[in-house]
Amino acid sequence: MISQAEWWRGAVIYQIYPRSFFDSNDDGVGDLNGIARQLDYIAELGVDAIWIAPFFVSPMQDFGYDVSDYCAVDPVFGTLGDFDRLLARAHALGLKVLIDQVWSHTSDRHPWFVESRASRDCPRADWYVWADPRPDGTPPNNWLSVFGGPAWRWEPRRRQFHLHHFVPQQPQLNLRNDAVVEALLAVGRFWLDRGVDGFRLDAVDFLLHDPQLRDNPPRPPEDGVIPAKLFGLQHHQHDMLQPDIRAVLRRIGRLMAHYPGTTTLAEVSSQDGAFERIERYTSGTDQLQMAYTLQPLRGAFDRPTLLRLIGETASGAPQGWIAWSFSNHDVERAVSRWGPTARDADFARLLMGLLLSLRGSPCVYQGEELGLPDSVVAFEDIRDPFGLAYYPEYRGRDGSRTPFPWRAAAPHAGFSAAKPWLPVEPLHIPLSVDRQEADPHSVLRAWRRFLTWRKTHPALVDGALEPVTAPPPLVAFRRRNAAESLLIVLNTAAEPAGVPAELIAATRPLDGHGFPSSRADGGLVLPRYGMFFGTE
Repeated sequence: MISQAEWWRGAVIYQIYPRSFFDSNDDGVGDLNGIARQLDYIAELGVDAIWIAPFFVSPMQDFGYDVSDYCAVDPVFGTLGDFDRLLARAHALGLKVLIDQVWSHTSDRHPWFVESRASRDCPRADWYVWADPRPDGTPPNNWLSVFGGPAWRWEPRRRQFHLHHFVPQQPQLNLRNDAVVEALLAVGRFWLDRGVDGFRLDAVDFLLHDPQLRDNPPRPPEDGVIPAKLFGLQHHQHDMLQPDIRAVLRRIGRLMAHYPGTTTLAEVSSQDGAFERIERYTSGTDQLQMAYTLQPLRGAFDRPTLLRLIGETASGAPQGWIAWSFSNHDVERAVSRWGPTARDADFARLLMGLLLSLRGSPCVYQGEELGLPDSVVAFEDIRDPFGLAYYPEYRGRDGSRTPFPWRAAAPHAGFSAAKPWLPVEPLHIPLSVDRQEADPHSVLRAWRRFLTWRKTHPALVDGALEPVTAPPPLVAFRRRNAAESLLIVLNTAAEPAGVPAELIAATRPLDGHGFPSSRADGGLVLPRYGMFFGTE
């Protein structure tokens, strides 16, 4: 039995990207009142919590991840009062609320940075990562920005470079300075005192840097081809992934301990060893509660990948806790990235069943419950600085950030009466909420059905995960706790596949989850991308 304090263990978390969820004032940008207006829809889906991407004051160089005031709402999203009303409404519906905290960097317009760049002698002189140039005027080392080019920007007022891991307007905070950590913890207290239930912590692998500023070792491409994103040509031993990051995480953990029932959800990078870092960061009671990685989102969706993923997570420490994110605001939507076609409802349902059956806490990105494919955004409409830097080799993240489709027949699919900040994807219109609510066989109805059914099976919420051997194209695993033991079998193929009788001989098939199967030769036949659930 999960305690109230550990409500997050196995909880389903619905991620909201505010700019694109619902526009309440018809300016083309989603806002906090828009989220509040649609909370009934989220509650009816059957999730346990919402995670809201940044809505703080920002010049929007990276659309909210460049924060210039951590304790104020950007006017494009509303007011602090709007947030308080959203929070109260969510709690009334039984939804927990997590908000993003971007603590590795700020905007270059944050007052802390404005002061820090002005002088080497001011009180906040070392609140950011500054370094002198090399004798020839070049940056202090070879570190690269994720978004391209050197990770250093020259500041003539200080006659020094400042570190930035992303766009140049996102200077890196110096979390080796105790005053900086205390200032960020004060931000955390501000929101916790308002009643939020936890934080999603952005880019935790970037929180600390090597104080000696040593060069990263090279990582030549295995195929000999220079990639479009040069960031991959280094082993990132010194610009990130520092072993003493756990000291910072423990301070965050001590803050959260003063607010019983709150939680932390950290983003871990896709650098090698991601699952091991999740285990380290979430083991014990004095650090973080949950963490997810984009690593499994980078590869293909095939049987070997699934077997490796299940094996890696099953071998993790029992006290650690992983979160899962198949789609989010930073990557191509899963049904497009992994699926056989732009629209395949069977494949979308398989991803749903897998996500909600793995050990951990699933994160559902807005529109994932509709089976939305990624949008194709024309170059002239791209807003993402990452996409603008790498187009056409990489189109950026806007494809997963286009407006949410509410009503098929309404202008801009019911998102806004005004022209949206990004165009509505035409493929999304027939997948709108009103169309799918009217269709008992839709992906949305499948999500609602499965989430309701999942709550009746505690092994899917907090049970251990054990791999089970199964023949191709099947993948099988067991979820088990003190209350029950479940066998789960997936058909990873686009054609029907037989389940051998011996694999399911000791199980009783369960129903109510929405995945059909048929008997054959003492075993079962799963339809394309089908799933089997049985109790042992």
